[in-house]
Amino acid sequence: MVRCWKHSENRLEEARCTDGSPIVSPESTFPHKAFWVSLSASLLLVITVLGLTGHLNLSQPPSQPLQVARITFPDQTGVLVNQSVIVDQQNELVSLSVTSPTNKMSTVLFDIKHGLICYRPVNQDSCFLRKMDQSNYDNVHSLLHESTNKQSQFQLSGNETQRQTEFLGVLAASQVDVSVLEEPLQALCQDRSVHWTTRAEGPSKQRLVYFCIDICFPSNICVSVCFYYLPE
Repeated sequence: MVRCWKHSENRLEEARCTDGSPIVSPESTFPHKAFWVSLSASLLLVITVLGLTGHLNLSQPPSQPLQVARITFPDQTGVLVNQSVIVDQQNELVSLSVTSPTNKMSTVLFDIKHGLICYRPVNQDSCFLRKMDQSNYDNVHSLLHESTNKQSQFQLSGNETQRQTEFLGVLAASQVDVSVLEEPLQALCQDRSVHWTTRAEGPSKQRLVYFCIDICFPSNICVSVCFYYLPE
């Protein structure tokens, strides 16, 4: 039996539905509808936030710790030189800091991502830039490979070390605006002028080599990078 109700002078009276279905007061259904709409919206918001949070967490790769190593090698006079290495795999950066016997430090930064090498020699007021060539990539990859093996100490023997010399001509007129460099290079050379260099087979007899930086790699290769100034 279907019952219907109607309001009559502030009291409810039973009445028969004209269409055979109960008469339902709008006031009695609205709270239930509002409740379910509100609950559905809340659940949708929660799902959206959780999904967005998960997406952000997955889209940001976990940071990799820096790898630090030390390479000890004899210079050409037989004096032991300490070289510290910092490998940043995530940003594709390798920094070599060479400490001289007088405890003065020169730094060489390999920016593998952008194919650049920046030299910050001791007792100089300038930094020097060059583009990486294949031999540079080969040498620095030996550092990247060893850093993944977690080896932190390297002792190179003078008898087994292959020594190479590179000559870089400094283009005095091609000074670089430090502000256009990538952030790691800016940080390295923020208080110095920066100049491009070009590789040459060797300086002519009329040109004077001003200074050299010796750097070594775990592959038993040591390179003397020597700088001289080209005429403007």
